[in-house]
Parts: sequence; structure tokens; C-alpha cells
Amino acid sequence: MDIGEFSPSGSSDAGADASEPIGAVAVAPGLQLSTEASETRLSAYISAGARDAVRLGQYLLIPYPEGDLLFTRVVAMEYAAEFDLDDATEIQTRRALANESFDERAYKLLLRMEPLGILSRSGDGYTRRASDRLPKPGAAVRVAADPAEIKSGLAIPAGGLFLGHVAVNGRVIETGRVPTPIDYRLRDVDTPGDPLIFRHLLIAGGTGAGKTHMAKNILRQLLAPERRYTMGDGRQLPPAVVQFDPQDEYAQMAHDNTAVDSDWQQRLERMGVAYGGVSDTLALVPRYGETTYAPSGHTAETLAFTIPFSLTRHRPYLIAGGDLNEQQYHALRSLLRRFFASAEAPTFTAFLAYLGAEETRATALDRDRIHEATYDAVVRRVRAVPREIFDQPAPSLPELDHRLVRPGGLTVIPTYHLADSRVRSIVVLAVSSFLIDSKLSTSPLSMRVKETPLIIGMDEAHNFLADADGAQAQQVIATFTEAAKQGRKERLGLFLITQDPQDIAPGIFKQVNTRCVLNLVDRAAIDRVNVPAALRWAVPYLGRGEMIVHSPDNSEAVQVTGLPVALTRHGR
Repeated sequence: MDIGEFSPSGSSDAGADASEPIGAVAVAPGLQLSTEASETRLSAYISAGARDAVRLGQYLLIPYPEGDLLFTRVVAMEYAAEFDLDDATEIQTRRALANESFDERAYKLLLRMEPLGILSRSGDGYTRRASDRLPKPGAAVRVAADPAEIKSGLAIPAGGLFLGHVAVNGRVIETGRVPTPIDYRLRDVDTPGDPLIFRHLLIAGGTGAGKTHMAKNILRQLLAPERRYTMGDGRQLPPAVVQFDPQDEYAQMAHDNTAVDSDWQQRLERMGVAYGGVSDTLALVPRYGETTYAPSGHTAETLAFTIPFSLTRHRPYLIAGGDLNEQQYHALRSLLRRFFASAEAPTFTAFLAYLGAEETRATALDRDRIHEATYDAVVRRVRAVPREIFDQPAPSLPELDHRLVRPGGLTVIPTYHLADSRVRSIVVLAVSSFLIDSKLSTSPLSMRVKETPLIIGMDEAHNFLADADGAQAQQVIATFTEAAKQGRKERLGLFLITQDPQDIAPGIFKQVNTRCVLNLVDRAAIDRVNVPAALRWAVPYLGRGEMIVHSPDNSEAVQVTGLPVALTRHGR
């Protein structure tokens, strides 16, 4: 049965029998614990019969005499000769080729482990503390297969926003007599700390890695009816989601996925995972001249809006039209300020006429000390901006704030029908800056936006948040960086999806606490997502829907496999 965009690339893996040791701590390779990770040496000899089940990245436990457990991850594997034997010879090679069997007893398999924490029994679960003591030489080593051990060892919260299931190299870890996967959740409560969605989330992955599938499944959890966030005045409200949609895919979330049959429904309900179409879905469509929007794959409500030119009064970057230097950008800002101070009808058409007037030019050169070449450069750039994007026959963005932001509702801003990349950028930056300014300002344009928990989702984020030298680009980056810094306090979360994380401005990127890294092969992209070394090697080999979740304030970095089924409609 076709259940979604991707399916698991590996079968589930419970590892060896958790009750049976697979080896013992070895001293010969060195046994040392240090505050410097590079100086820590923790190795185990693995019994011949257990070697085939051992994998890089697997979680192992080592007991202490009084019952505590050292939780570790396999970071290296090595075969060594059991006896003094040189097998790199012609004779030994011919013998090996002639003999189809392999004698494990002639070699020893040594694992190098990274200590992740010490677990101590506490009621029905465990408490976790730093790895501050060595295990005894010869201590038994066994596979971690109990959900409480694994979730405690990795510091995964018991509840929160569901992202997927804990895995090792694509194999979902399943435990118990009835194989049960271990869910990975993102902290979503006010204590301790704040809900991590307001510390921002990034999904990074190459083409075909499953980014949109994953993003829609996460958004569906954010829009679960029971999800509430506490505002500064004590009110608890469901979040509103505004999602920019370059491929006309997210409005499909209004509909159920027919592949979620009764069996899947029961499984999802047991896991506490929300599924089914989001009834409160609105496609808010930017009006651009005579261009029309034809919904693809959905019948969600659609409503047109226009961007009022008045938004440029404090956002000159919307009409910069190209890379202005700092001097030119200040000139544009000065011209806008004078225009809005005197214009009876502050439209884009009126502003273009204002720029063409000799009186405006003379005032700019004489009174504002704007250089003639600077003035001409500004005029050229502004005239290149498509004028049909502003003040079209439709309700303006501020007038529709109550439709744009709805507690518990999903608003999709499609841009697929806009062929001009400049127009797409104006739409995304105008809407997002309207939302951000309303959230951060003490005199907001919209109290509805100010008083509602808000998630801004941006697909192809690298197209809008790239680092650049131009003055207007720096203004955009400064706006989003401040939003990222204040998000926790203002209940504003950025939900970024990209295939080029290396292009996102560093100031914004470093504020993102949770990074879901799917398959990436570009070295610059892998370097930017900064996955810990123990898992970095796996990034180019991740299958569709598999990811490394790196969220330092939530858990240890861990490999997670998302659900193979789309929780709402997905695909044409």
C-alpha cells in the first residue's frame, strides 16, 4: 500500500537481546575518562557470536557495581588479530579466498564508545548525570533496548511535539515483546525553559530527502486541538501558523490523506500523534495584476489580498529593487519619508510620479544633500520594481489581519503563480515583516498578531534570508535576527525549510535551536548545520525521511526516522 512520500530504508532493529551481554570493557586499548572528549578512551571487546549485530551509532550500556549504568554510543569499530599473525601475505590471502567460512575466533572486534551519561534508578525511570566515573575493567556490555534507558540516556523528553522515532543508521529501534518504536519529542511546555518551537526549527535536506513531507507532519502536530501556549498575560491559546508556499503544497493540509487507513489511525492514536486535515485552512493569495491563482490538489478556502504601498514607509527594502549601497539606501529612505509626509494618496504610482518631478529632484540634491548619481541610481532601481504588486483591487494585508492570523488556524501564502522572483520576494518580505513588526513593536500594526502565538513557516528560506552585502539585505537580516532573538518572549517561532542551509545568514542561523538534518551531500551545507562528529558521517547516507535531530536544549543529537505516512494530504 502506498502510504506516503517515503518509506523506511531499513528494517526495524531492536539489536541484540538486552538481557544478554555482548562483550566486556577492555583495558588493553586504554581506559581513560577525560573532560576533553579527544582524550577519553573507552573500549569493549565483543564476543564472537554477537559481532554481526553491532553497528556504528548503536547505544550500549555498561553497569557499575552498585547498579548505575553508563550510557554510551558506538563511535568506532576495529578488528585486530587475536594472535601474532601477518595476514597481508600472498599465502594468507589465497587461503582466505579458498575458504568461504570466516573464523571470528582468530580475530577480536573492539568497539570505541562515547560516554553520554550515567543513569541511576528513580522510581520507574532513570535520572541522568554527567559521565564522571570509569566503569570497571571487564564490566559486561549490553545493548540498550529499554525505552526508559534510551530516552533517559539521550535526555529525550517524555512528552512534547512528535518528530519521529529513534533510529540507528535508518533502522528504527523497537523494544518489548510486541516491538514498539521509541518516539522522539521536542519539549513543548513552559517549564523547564520555554517551548522549543519558539527557539526556532530548521529542516535542511537535499532534493528528494523528504523535507516537505516532514514539514507538513510537524505542522500538523503544532495544529493539534489540544496544543496551547501561554502568553505574557497568562492566556493559553493555540498557535496560528502562517506558511509561505512556493510549490502550492501546504494548502493540501486542509484534507485527509486517504492512505491513513483504520490500522494507521489506531497506531497514530496509540502514539498520541495528530492526523487528518486541518479544517481551519486558508489560502491567502497575493494579488498581482491580471495573474490568477489556480489551486492545485486542494479545495481549501481562498482569499485574495493586496500589499499596500504604505508598508514601504518603514520598510524601504520592499522597493529597493536591487543591491543598493548604504548611501543609496539612506537616500531612498529619505525620499520615502518626504513622500509620505506630503502625499494625499500614498500609492506606488504616485511615488513614481513624485520621483520624476523636477521639484523632488531639486529638493533631494539641494536640501537633503543627495548626490546626483545616487538619486539617479535610486530612481532606476525603484522603477524596475513591478508596480502591479501594490494597491491592487483586493483587501489590504493589515485589513485582513484577523484572517491572516487565527489561533489554531493554518494560513498558506502561495507564491507559485508569481513568475517574477522579485514579486515573490516582495510578497514574502512584506507579509513576514508585517507579522514580525507587529509581534515585536510596542505600538503594533495589529493587536491580533501581537496577542497570538505565531509560527512563521518559510519554505526555500535560503531565497529570502541569504547573507548579502547590500544595505537592504542587511535590513532584512537585521529584522529576522531580532525576531529570532525575541521569539521566546513574544511567542514567535521561525519554521525554516531549505536545501541550502549554508546560504542562510549566520546571525539568523545561530539563533535556531532545533535542526532537523535530512540527507545532504554538499560539504558546505553539512559544515553549516554543524552536526556533532559522532553523527556527521551519516548525513550523506540518510535515506528519505531519515534525519539527525540536533537540539541541544532538548536532547543529545540523535538519528530519527520520520513517519512513512503523510498525516494530511500530500502529493498530486
